[in-house]
Amino acid sequence: MSWGTELWDQFDNLEKHTQWGIDILEKYIKFVKERTEIELSYAKQLRNLSKKYQPKKNSKEEEEYRYTACKAFLSTLNETNDYAGQHEVISENMTSQITVELARYVQELKQERKSHFHDGRKAQQHIETCWKQLESSKRRFERDCKEADRAQQYFEKMDADINVTKADVEKARQQAQMRHQMAEDSKADYSSILQKFNHEQHEYYHTHIPNIFQKIQEMEERRIVRIGESVKTYAELDRQVIPIIGKCLDGIVKAAESIDPKNDSQLAIEAYKSGFEPPGDIEFEDYTQPMKRTVSDNSLSNSRGEGKSELKFGGKSKGKLWPFIKKNKPPPPPPASASPSAVPNGPQSPKQQKEPLSHRFNEFMTSKPKIHCFRSLKRGGATPEDFSNLPPEQRRKKLQQKVDELNKEIQKEMDQRDAITKMKDVYLKNPQMGDPASLDHKLAEVSQNIEKLRLEAQKFEAWLAEVEGRLPARSEQARRHSGMYDVQNPPAVNNCAQDRESSPDGSYTEDQSQESEVKVLATDFDDEFDDEESLPAIGTCKALYTFEGQNEGTISVAEGETLYVIEEDKGDGWTRIRRSEDEEGYVPTSYVEVYLDKNAKGAKTYI
Repeated sequence: MSWGTELWDQFDNLEKHTQWGIDILEKYIKFVKERTEIELSYAKQLRNLSKKYQPKKNSKEEEEYRYTACKAFLSTLNETNDYAGQHEVISENMTSQITVELARYVQELKQERKSHFHDGRKAQQHIETCWKQLESSKRRFERDCKEADRAQQYFEKMDADINVTKADVEKARQQAQMRHQMAEDSKADYSSILQKFNHEQHEYYHTHIPNIFQKIQEMEERRIVRIGESVKTYAELDRQVIPIIGKCLDGIVKAAESIDPKNDSQLAIEAYKSGFEPPGDIEFEDYTQPMKRTVSDNSLSNSRGEGKSELKFGGKSKGKLWPFIKKNKPPPPPPASASPSAVPNGPQSPKQQKEPLSHRFNEFMTSKPKIHCFRSLKRGGATPEDFSNLPPEQRRKKLQQKVDELNKEIQKEMDQRDAITKMKDVYLKNPQMGDPASLDHKLAEVSQNIEKLRLEAQKFEAWLAEVEGRLPARSEQARRHSGMYDVQNPPAVNNCAQDRESSPDGSYTEDQSQESEVKVLATDFDDEFDDEESLPAIGTCKALYTFEGQNEGTISVAEGETLYVIEEDKGDGWTRIRRSEDEEGYVPTSYVEVYLDKNAKGAKTYI
């Protein structure tokens, strides 16, 4: 089976067929190219999806990935990212091993096809030229034969005519002989060209054309084989990444199997454990006994009163009561300066006569531990540097984390100092490499940074030791808890303690003098920690800008809104305002224009 023998007369059709084969190859290349684009797009979308759900660095979300369930999800994201990488590998391999290779092969194929058909056309032109020469010699031989025949007839006619001179007859004879010789020469030339043409024609149909068509056939078969190999490569490139994709999926399964609910529960304990003791039993308060009103201040035992005061206001009673008062939130504290009504001899709160004194003490003790941080929270301040706003256990963890970070920074600076020192030694030994004096400034700067970081680390280590009980000193917060209020009206506290002990049956009693003395302290508590609706309006204000109150203690206002001012700016940049009895809070002073009434010494404007 050969195109040279079977298709010897189908030159034009073979030309069309081979061009169609190249078109098919180019179509396949285009198909693979579009497949690679799809793979790249899919990989990009997978990577973006994985990146979208990755935890942000140095954020609270990153801390959540300590839990095994979150770690499994993070592993899934990472494996998905690796999965996307395999699709990128598919795209790269298909581009390099199929698209690029076939594109180069197509160019070579086009050149080879052009060369073969050029040789075929050249052979066709040669046989056509030989045919034209044959036809020309044949016509010339035919013409010469006719001319010789006419010359012979003319000679015979002249020779038979008696009236023609001998010279004319001789001339006619010579002409006839010349024409006859020319016909013989044309015959010999025609015969030679005919033999030559027959030989060329035989070579054309049995040698040249078969060889050219055979090369074209081989070229076409190589093209078909190349397409087959490319299709196989197309499948193999996909198959090569299947094991790696399988490993990615195995990694996801392994991550899912590594989820440990018990471990996550323990991490939740470590994250949210406050370190406080659970609340103890609430003492029974017997109101059936008549209140004694004859107890004097002189009958009190200072030592026993102080013991009771310390017991009441000391460590455990506060820890027992605060978690369950007012839904785990301390009541909002007053600003830095006391309100007009929060004076020792001011009017009592309406709730003072309705609630027992012990409830007021309980509320006082539950609110005070977080006063120092709530004020800054309410006015948009930052977290204290020593994390004293946190429960003991959480504070210890934060301080430990800070110490570790500072130690890492110190180590980094020390490594940098060592590197600069080595470089300076090199410069001293080889001055041509650099000036040693140029490193002195940098070395001094690094040393200063190390000293600053060490001082900072010592400060946090001291706080950490204080929390962990390694130092005898108590924190500022503990001092406030235990003794801050012992100096406020001690007779009232001692009276309370003494009366509890002096009751015959151990029940709580209080006399008129005790009630009057405790009212002063209770009034302070009430003004500081109870609802602050009793504060009068001291003026009005107009919102210059819209403010979204997102922190606790702030209030949202709209531009142009008019509200009541109940407390001026005390120097911290915040003004306390009220919209209605149930809506009040702080806004930045620069966001409002304040107009105080005449009692406030004229109008003031804060812009």
